[in-house]
Amino acid sequence: MQHYKNYRPEDFASDASFRRWVLEGNDYDTIFWENWIDNNPEKREDIENSKNILLSITNAFNQISDDELQEELEKLEFKLDEKEDAQSKWKTFLFNRRFFYVAASVAMLLGGFWWFVKQTGSMRYGDMLFHSNQTVLVNNDLIEKENYTGHQVTVALADGSIVILQNESKISYPKTFAKEKREVYLEGEAFFEIAKDPQKPFYVFANDLVTKVLGTSFSVKNDKISKKVKVIVKTGRVSVFERTEENLNKQQTQTQLDGLVLTPNQQVVFDEVDKRMQRSTVENPEILAMPIQKNLFEFDHTPIADVFKKLEESYGLKVMFDKDVMKNCYLTASLADEPLFEKLLLICKTIDARYEVIDAQIIIYSKGCI
Repeated sequence: MQHYKNYRPEDFASDASFRRWVLEGNDYDTIFWENWIDNNPEKREDIENSKNILLSITNAFNQISDDELQEELEKLEFKLDEKEDAQSKWKTFLFNRRFFYVAASVAMLLGGFWWFVKQTGSMRYGDMLFHSNQTVLVNNDLIEKENYTGHQVTVALADGSIVILQNESKISYPKTFAKEKREVYLEGEAFFEIAKDPQKPFYVFANDLVTKVLGTSFSVKNDKISKKVKVIVKTGRVSVFERTEENLNKQQTQTQLDGLVLTPNQQVVFDEVDKRMQRSTVENPEILAMPIQKNLFEFDHTPIADVFKKLEESYGLKVMFDKDVMKNCYLTASLADEPLFEKLLLICKTIDARYEVIDAQIIIYSKGCI
């Protein structure tokens, strides 16, 4: 349905079909929404935010006694009656008794937001779960995520790209990318798996160095002490250039890669003091720091349990599945150049399964393999 493209997270949460999909797992609505998301990947973050709103409401709702619920319903109904003239649209919602209860729980959830965060010790944002010792800010239309958890954190971007943010690092990016380009800003170190879009280049700004890609995987490390920025390519090709107005104007007027181009297992170190770039080969790729840089994601009749284990080790996410049901499932595929969600989609299509991301866990649903 075309009008869904203009929906905000709160609009999705109030849609009956969307709520049936999230809260009841209705088969028809599940098929519709999974297909819709595949066809509208730019709305993935809004969809996940909406799901998290509904699931958080449900969790909070389950912790409220019947007496407390009745009291809050009476308060909400009284307030709505007071504002009937100014907010007449609520009348339509109140005829839907189920939505009335959802609206009431929203009011209670918002009113007790800090209590909820304190009780759970975490808060959801986007596709993953971010713990309370990790800040999530929105400034000047940019989402900023800082990682001080002591371990790597996986961040999902709106275009399907994945950023594995290392400890004491920060990534800033827009909620929705511009039509002609995708830009993020990095402080510290991160590994990137970029969703392919040749007509919409992806730029990583790390101090005075800019990395431009069309769809590939690589790492960027910005060292404030040594004033050096290192880029290491795992798959595909990237170009790097000094961040000047002239270079930016030149690079952003063309989609192809230009400047100093790196290929797999090549790296460049940019010295911000003397503005010098030094390209070299990664002599021993197997000793790279991050687990995801070590894995090739090449599978030849590999038991699905081993496949999921490799995903867990690489992305720092828990993969939940029924080992008994899927004991006869095997995978033969090369997924080295695909971001996480593409890997999951291809794996699930191969073994006739589906996946869902809930609270930093990947849930696999399958009827098994013959």
